Amino acid sequence: MAEYDNLCKILAEKYPQDFIRWLLNQEPQTIKVLKTELSIEPIRADSVIFLQTENRILHLEFQTTIKSKTELALRMLDYYVRLTRKYQVPVTQVVIFLKETSDAIAFTTEYVSEMTTHRYRVIRMWEQDPSLFMNYVGLLPLAPLTKTDSAPALLSQVAQSIAKIPDIETRQNTAAYTEILAGLKFEQDLILRLLREETMQESVIYQYILQKGQREGEQRGEQRGEQRGEQRGEQKEALKFCLFLLDERFGEIDASIIERVQVLKKEQLEALGRAILRFSSLSDLVNWLNQQIV
Repeated sequence: MAEYDNLCKILAEKYPQDFIRWLLNQEPQTIKVLKTELSIEPIRADSVIFLQTENRILHLEFQTTIKSKTELALRMLDYYVRLTRKYQVPVTQVVIFLKETSDAIAFTTEYVSEMTTHRYRVIRMWEQDPSLFMNYVGLLPLAPLTKTDSAPALLSQVAQSIAKIPDIETRQNTAAYTEILAGLKFEQDLILRLLREETMQESVIYQYILQKGQREGEQRGEQRGEQRGEQRGEQKEALKFCLFLLDERFGEIDASIIERVQVLKKEQLEALGRAILRFSSLSDLVNWLNQQIV
């Protein structure tokens, strides 16, 4: 489930203004994504992100499951102390639970010990009004996880909002993000039926997710040469997908690493696409590549 948490982290890094508007109700002049490691490890989770405005730090932590080596409430206290010590500004902490659960952790908003009480905010996506999420590109992929009495109606509304995004690349990528997160709540056939708009089908990422390599348009009587051409096309699409995710996850990557990705076979690229969102650092990518036989 780490893939979903990390995708949300990518969204917050890419659209920090939208998350600040949602959670702080502010319109800051500047927002900085903090890359600090906060020195004392290993409690840091991949799904953690810190956004700094002019006068505040917003600490976000996304949770799909409730399993954790370190108690969540204690971890929030630890982050609060370290952030306050390092930056000397107010800190707002928000834990966002993506997948509906009745576990007490999703309803706990404080750490309590004999001498200390520390409070933080908790947002359960399944209780949120979907209307806010429809208005911001960065929040739109989260909309399928919000409160609804009708899954088809909600997904249809989401699809309409995506279709209104003027920039083609942004529209395509938003569609891809949305489908991935919608998988936490809805059956795949419903997602595909309601989100498969023409603009979404153009997306390299969306095509990969839908496994276009196995699309129904393939005919039994195709010539071997045509099949080889399609396989090359599928490999190219899978490569584009991986390079896109790597750029989103890590930014600029050394050319020597890119070259190793480019020579991977289609099946390896597909496996890499599934693995990227679980990587914590480039060293994880290098270790993964070292295990591959080209």
